[in-house]
Amino acid sequence: MTACSTAIRAQQLLLPVLSALGLLAAGAPQPPNIVLLLMDDMGWGDLGVYGEPSRETPNLDRMAAEGMLFPSFYSANPLCSPSRAALLTGRLPIRNGFYTTNAHARNAYTPQEIMGGIPNSEHLLPELLKKAGYTNKIVGKWHLGHRPQFHPLKHGFDEWFGSPNCHFGPYDNKVKPNIPVYRDWEMVGRFYEEFPINLKTGEANLTQLYLQEALDFIRTQHARQSPFFLYWAIDATHAPVYASKQFLGTSLRGRYGDAVREIDDSVGKILSLLQNLGISKNTFVFFTSDNGAALISAPKEGGSNGPFLCGKQTTFEGGMREPAIAWWPGHIAAGQGIDFCPGQNVSGVTTHTQEEHTELPLIFHLGRDPGERFPLRFTSNEYQDALSRTTQVIQQHQKSLVPGQPQLNVCNQAVMNWAPPGCEKLGKCLTPPESVPEKCFWAH
Repeated sequence: MTACSTAIRAQQLLLPVLSALGLLAAGAPQPPNIVLLLMDDMGWGDLGVYGEPSRETPNLDRMAAEGMLFPSFYSANPLCSPSRAALLTGRLPIRNGFYTTNAHARNAYTPQEIMGGIPNSEHLLPELLKKAGYTNKIVGKWHLGHRPQFHPLKHGFDEWFGSPNCHFGPYDNKVKPNIPVYRDWEMVGRFYEEFPINLKTGEANLTQLYLQEALDFIRTQHARQSPFFLYWAIDATHAPVYASKQFLGTSLRGRYGDAVREIDDSVGKILSLLQNLGISKNTFVFFTSDNGAALISAPKEGGSNGPFLCGKQTTFEGGMREPAIAWWPGHIAAGQGIDFCPGQNVSGVTTHTQEEHTELPLIFHLGRDPGERFPLRFTSNEYQDALSRTTQVIQQHQKSLVPGQPQLNVCNQAVMNWAPPGCEKLGKCLTPPESVPEKCFWAH
């Protein structure tokens, strides 16, 4: 098996959701509810079912046993914003605009100072579902732009509790503002202020708040007998990692493991509620991560990519291959488990310099070499055969490619979260600096 093309990876990411929606086209009398559980920087090797030795994810492991485990599931990008944009649009970052032309690599994301975001020309999954009669809620991190025109409620969602950016901070609210937390259209506070995160201890109650939002939404939509889409995009496993008090210190894996244990417990509560309400057989649940574990934050605040090479911000398996589980009682049969041995970094393959591999890409046989330690020899028949097949896919992709306008090129300190909607009611409005658009710097 050779490494998949990026186009195939994007298609694989949305395939389970689109398959579920196929029931609508078939004229099913009761459309399935959809729950998409998207983790942040969680690695392929972070779950017991994927071989994590401390086995601290009993609920997710049971979800896999009752549903289907995907051992070879890929994101569309090894960074959060482009991956999420691809997930919700079904289109590659180069097509939906979530890339930059400022650096050799096109990887970039949406920090506070970014001016871009999800274009109005893109059709997001919640927009399509709304037309089919769904009520849609996002809980957690949006990360597709924080300026008013990019607000998730302008792109198909009916409700939102969460933040436009990651929970970095705390900031002094002078050079840079703390990130706001929204309820629907307006902010209700800021991280490190109304929503505290203790960087020293790692204590924060955010996952519990996000869990309660999910449970309340499911109960409400069930009472209304309305099909719903819940996008639960929490960020506890993104550095700075956090967990609530009752989970801190409970994992053999340290603070990161504490966060994973709380997520596992939360997923268990969501699945139990679906079962208790009698709607599990009409609810498609999918669990995955936006990209691989951030090894730069390891070992204290980063996860495990199992046997795979590298992690977040790289297109090696560790950055692109994600944990993934589908659960739909009565519709999805039980899947499979997998074992592995730890991999190693590879001299001459993982480099800190830009290497040209366009004409002769590195190709690995992932069946024999899941850690990508031994590239196929350029002169071998196996390499030439794989290159021929891969080249055809690349040529088809390039022939049909219409690049979107790059959204991640221009930054401006004035567009940060100084005065989000609702700040007046809270007395939390801050004065922005002079507007000075400039080229974003991406350290690639």
